[in-house]
Amino acid sequence: MYWQYLSDGNEWFHVKQKAQKIALESCPLCGHNVFHRFLQTSDYFLTQEDFSLDRCDRCSLVFTNPVPAVEGLSAYYDSPEYLSHTSHQKSLYGLLYRFLRKINLHKKYQMISGFKPGGSALDIGQGTGEFLQYLKEKGWKVTGIEPNAKARNFARQHYQIESFGEEKLNDLPTNGFDLITMWHVLEHVVDLQARMKEIKRLIHGKGILIIAVPNLASPDFKIYGEKWAALDVPRHLYHFTPESMQFLLRKFNFKLISSFPLTMDAYYVSLLSEKYRGNAFPYLKAFLNGFRSNQKASRENNHSSMVFVAQPE
Repeated sequence: MYWQYLSDGNEWFHVKQKAQKIALESCPLCGHNVFHRFLQTSDYFLTQEDFSLDRCDRCSLVFTNPVPAVEGLSAYYDSPEYLSHTSHQKSLYGLLYRFLRKINLHKKYQMISGFKPGGSALDIGQGTGEFLQYLKEKGWKVTGIEPNAKARNFARQHYQIESFGEEKLNDLPTNGFDLITMWHVLEHVVDLQARMKEIKRLIHGKGILIIAVPNLASPDFKIYGEKWAALDVPRHLYHFTPESMQFLLRKFNFKLISSFPLTMDAYYVSLLSEKYRGNAFPYLKAFLNGFRSNQKASRENNHSSMVFVAQPE
């Protein structure tokens, strides 16, 4: 059992340690059974439990191992500070999150417009639906998938978006979408291979797939190491680099056509990382580290968060 004080409230929240964990005996991406310990870290966001990361010798994917049993995973998201499911969180971190989200929405749309001017879009892991609402206002036909019922209902009620649970993926039309997006979602998916096969079925032959993930090869990971907030174990089951993302796309017959940074993420991730370090005045240090990370990353297009754009082969 753990007690953790959440920074924006006046209460202690009781968090129960999850007892059952499953040790993976093969890589979730390529099935190879030779991997080595990459890092020891902790769930600094919620439970303070210790977790290990392993790196596959074949495809280079880094993955959390062992992982909580599927039936216990949802409890690790059950916090008033889990921002992608909370549209009106009132802490300073929540305000900053929403400010950066507005900037990113515009940048995401500009990027997409360079590949597809319109059509039918599916956002998997839509959260509370702000991205789909942005597309909808620009004339796209939109559909959302979101496992969290509260977030799903928010999107339906506030934006009138067609939003479904993950079980609905099987019922969506084959080749039915010109655009499929997963913004910081793929790292959460329990069955990585099954999800990629489903995406390949759903996307139109000339469609665009967009995957945004934290980048384990980024300069800010090297700054913060085990306390890099984008590790976010055990909610993040996989920890990608451009190398392992290329392997994933090739395995499922997608061709990488471009990649872009989400530069604002370096600042937000650095802010949370400083918080995990115990820095009582994190803002200046976080800004400096975010700026330095982006400066270094710009030379190799290797930022804190990367967006990978692919098409079916």
